[in-house]
Amino acid sequence: MQKPQRVLARDAEWGALAQFVRHPDPCLRIGVVSGRRRVGKSFLLRAFVEAVDGLYVTAVAEEGVVAARRRLAAGIARYAGMPAELMADTSWESLLATAIELTSAREGGAPGVLVIDELPYWMAHSPEVPGLLQLLYDRSQSGEGVPGGRVIVCGSATSVMNELLSGTKALRGRAALDLRLQPFELGTTARHWGIEDPGAALRVHAILGGSPGYRNLANVPAPRSAAELDDWVPATVLDPRQALFSGSEAEYLLREDPKFTGSALHYAIINAVANGATSPAKIGGSVERPRTSLTRPVNGLVSAGYLRYDTDPLWDRRPVITVADPIVRFHNLVTVPQRDLVDTGRSAEGWRRARPAFVAGVLGPHFELCAREWLRGQADPALRRDAGTVTATVVNDRKGQAKHEIDVIALDRRAGRAVISVVGEAKATMTRRSQADLDRLDRLKGLLGEHGHDAASAVLALFSMEGFQPDLVDVARRRGDVLLVGLPSLLGWEEPLVVPRGR
Repeated sequence: MQKPQRVLARDAEWGALAQFVRHPDPCLRIGVVSGRRRVGKSFLLRAFVEAVDGLYVTAVAEEGVVAARRRLAAGIARYAGMPAELMADTSWESLLATAIELTSAREGGAPGVLVIDELPYWMAHSPEVPGLLQLLYDRSQSGEGVPGGRVIVCGSATSVMNELLSGTKALRGRAALDLRLQPFELGTTARHWGIEDPGAALRVHAILGGSPGYRNLANVPAPRSAAELDDWVPATVLDPRQALFSGSEAEYLLREDPKFTGSALHYAIINAVANGATSPAKIGGSVERPRTSLTRPVNGLVSAGYLRYDTDPLWDRRPVITVADPIVRFHNLVTVPQRDLVDTGRSAEGWRRARPAFVAGVLGPHFELCAREWLRGQADPALRRDAGTVTATVVNDRKGQAKHEIDVIALDRRAGRAVISVVGEAKATMTRRSQADLDRLDRLKGLLGEHGHDAASAVLALFSMEGFQPDLVDVARRRGDVLLVGLPSLLGWEEPLVVPRGR
């Protein structure tokens, strides 16, 4: 069950699927795979089904129940090598039971699997399908003759997929696998697009994120340098004639989920958050609604993966709401303000005018996110001493009566205070980081101590898109408590420039 070379990364996900299928339980087992559109779910599952000689069937949008059952019957017939008419006009229950039996009764006893992709399309006209899977599962568990196969259901309508396992839903407590596929991280995205320039790789990732399905939508080659973005952006995400146009994609992603179809309020909330409304109160002020009336729509957008809701670890009552999907953020901060120019064929001029907003509102925050993800998942764990939380925060300067943002902080909460292992700053500016940046981190470290947090042994980390001044590098090496990470290191292409001694 070796992962084929055409499947880039996804080692952990492939391992989880293999473990699910190989489990020795003789009864029926059910798994759920979900993730936003274009993240690569179908690609991964098709490759897995091929590796285990399973059966892959997919639902079709806006297809009626009769046609859907016939499509499933035809897939079962092809898999079994029998005439399709033998399966015609069969009920959902009989079709599902037959598919499970065929995939579980393979030669040599090797594990097989039935994959049902885009299940929400079937549920739109046949909401009983999850209940029928529950029925077959329960019969198998009680030894009533249902074979012990493996079934994986998959879908892009995140709210629908999340609800499959919630509350009193049919599959609650019956799914052994709940795999939520995430976009590629920065380095894998660069490999997927074939981008060898760090600056270009970061910018493409900031615009589109790591969803691999976007590559095939681009009708022009990927940018080979940051400078080539000035041609690539107007020809792709700022061209209304292209499938990769951010306006069409952002609207399509939201329409994909039945909870948000036609909801002007949800669009308004996302736009407010993209433009800096990071709390319920600020969002309410922007959309002119009481904050109490926004709890349900905000929670829905968070659950569906369009917004991210965090709580500041140093200020428990300070919520931080951000746009989770890069192309949605790009659309709201870049495309929408330049829509007149974009719609009249002057996308290049629109991009020129939008570049300052892109750097401040898209590239900068995305670079900070990449720095946190690198520290959380790729850096040597000794750097953060296995801190349980890697996030951003703010700290008050009581003397100066000011708040200072901390882009990267790694900490654990113990006995009402934070034990801090990393205090960092990430800057996507065109200038190299200098001694002044290190001095600022020293000051922030001191402020954290003044607030009662244990930051005495914290590493000071600087992440830079353009590198570091030589004098800063010299000081960092002498001090031994400083981490300097350039953009190539965030991509996984080289080691950090300076690593603290003893780590």
